[in-house]
Amino acid sequence: ITMRNVIKNRDLAVTVLLDLSESTNDVIEGSDKTVLDLTREAATLVATAINGIGDPFALHGFASDGRHDVQYFRFKDFNQPFDDESKARLAGMKGGLSTRMGAAMRHAAQQLLKQPERRKLLLLVTDGEPSDIDERDPQHLRHDTRKAVDELWSRGVMTYCLTLDANADSYVKRIFGENNYTIVDHVDRLPEKLPTLFASLTR
Repeated sequence: ITMRNVIKNRDLAVTVLLDLSESTNDVIEGSDKTVLDLTREAATLVATAINGIGDPFALHGFASDGRHDVQYFRFKDFNQPFDDESKARLAGMKGGLSTRMGAAMRHAAQQLLKQPERRKLLLLVTDGEPSDIDERDPQHLRHDTRKAVDELWSRGVMTYCLTLDANADSYVKRIFGENNYTIVDHVDRLPEKLPTLFASLTR
């Protein structure tokens, strides 16, 4: 008879980063809900799931108005409970401005890197590619976001992108890497997809 003792414990900290750009105010075809409504529902569901598992997590959002004005919103930090106050902040989130992704990801990583857990995941939810009002060449912000992904990886942070852009095939793989993204073709499935994705990424 052989016996083996296996210790299974989770050692993971997660930041869910939500794109809150102007396009999230768009109403979904065939629905009375906006992209922002579904993003809020999905964030609430995945937060409830993570909270039940017990992993430390943060829920943040971002939008930008040029390189000197990247706005960052904290709906729940690692040291805060996911309670009525956090849910009220999520309920009050609004969409506006642009999507300077690389800058927001670097900022999100600063707090994530302070967590003691060995594994660190930055889960980005977006409905489009990196863009901003002061950049005419879309390739510039794509390259900057790719550089942010590489920088974070070198420091121990895995970045994964869940995108609602049906045309993301043309750029998302080059930014996030072969197996580090999911394209949700039907936006109304986001609340279902995000918790499932988190479970598969961290099992």
